[in-house]
Amino acid sequence: MQRRLVRSLMKSTLRFLSVLLSGIPFWLIAVHSQGQAQDITCEDGSGEYSTRFSTGIGVIVGPLREHSFAERACAAKLVWNEQEISVASDAGQVGIDVLGADLGFGKPVVAFQIDKSGAGSNRTYQIYSLAKPPHLLYTITGADSYRAADTDLDGRVEIWTDDAAAVDGFESVPSVDFDFAPTVVFRFEKGRLVDVGSEFLSYYDTQVAKLRSQVSEHDLAEFKQRDGSLSANTLRSGEELHRLIRTKIRVLEIACAYLYSAREREAWSALEEMWPPEDLERIRAAISTVHQRGILHNLDHSRRPPQRGHQAKIYDAVSNSVVAGYSPLGGAPDSSQLEPPLIQPKSILLRRPPPSPEEHSPSANEMVELVVDAAGKVRSAKVINGTDEPLVEASAGWQFIPAFRDGRPVACRFRLSVWTFK
Repeated sequence: MQRRLVRSLMKSTLRFLSVLLSGIPFWLIAVHSQGQAQDITCEDGSGEYSTRFSTGIGVIVGPLREHSFAERACAAKLVWNEQEISVASDAGQVGIDVLGADLGFGKPVVAFQIDKSGAGSNRTYQIYSLAKPPHLLYTITGADSYRAADTDLDGRVEIWTDDAAAVDGFESVPSVDFDFAPTVVFRFEKGRLVDVGSEFLSYYDTQVAKLRSQVSEHDLAEFKQRDGSLSANTLRSGEELHRLIRTKIRVLEIACAYLYSAREREAWSALEEMWPPEDLERIRAAISTVHQRGILHNLDHSRRPPQRGHQAKIYDAVSNSVVAGYSPLGGAPDSSQLEPPLIQPKSILLRRPPPSPEEHSPSANEMVELVVDAAGKVRSAKVINGTDEPLVEASAGWQFIPAFRDGRPVACRFRLSVWTFK
């Protein structure tokens, strides 16, 4: 309750800015945050979003209501033909990750991140069909966060997640003490969930390089002389214990980065190089158990060799005129058009840093050029005729209904006019 109350008080600091996209008004939320804000549609009963997709399915996320009164909890539902499905009720957080994208089921879907406790951990990822009647297609559990994106802009959408629940408490280390939980990359192929981490080796190699740079030779040599479990009675001081625990965590993270990218040989080789020899067999068995029992239990298929996709076209709504009169949220294309119309992305959730104390009201607007992929995620952003690094950084977490062409979600380059403080 205390954690929820603190977050509710923080919500009172929100400021709302009006944004225009192709003449359609919606809201840009400015949030006070030390780091990048989680893109949560509703948290502790604050925040709401609703729309009706072109299939006639309504998507509604907002405060849980008892009669006409909003509570400090969130709910989500799908409605159609005077019927409804309750997706979440009395949850601490509900976020829409994708809306209208095809995650590999051959149909548009909506995917929700649901955190019952509101603690920001151990969320579920529920994917519902947006075809009538809507129904639950898949549920993934065991992670702290999920984010779908067409990573390589090849027309295939991955779900980037983590194995936080599995490593929480591993070797007596809480998950919050890890620099990051093991990264897991999923993709649905014909509706079946597969592990595709081996297709993104450069991402994992960047993690490994950063972690290795943070391990000093002195601390590593000292750690290898210990027993691996770092029993307190074998150490001389609290400062020594802290240094060696940090070293131990980074060695574990390096091994996991190799293991979760399907490079088992490299994982065990890194352990041989960096772990106390007398404890090597024990830690190998322990890591293997965590790996097998963690989030990978959601899989339908085992790992498969990496496959390359074809570069998807990025449709340009900047240099080409956009045909009006049709939206994936309703309506039909003009039959007189020879080419299918390109429908620009529509906002789900946009956040940016708050104004400084001397900036009291919106007084100017900036034009931002974005590339949004077929999952509705921003892949690049730049300010036209100006610079606003905080705005560009914030755009990395923005979420959209993707652009549509000929009834299919596609990647799109377009411009967004944003009111800002000057």
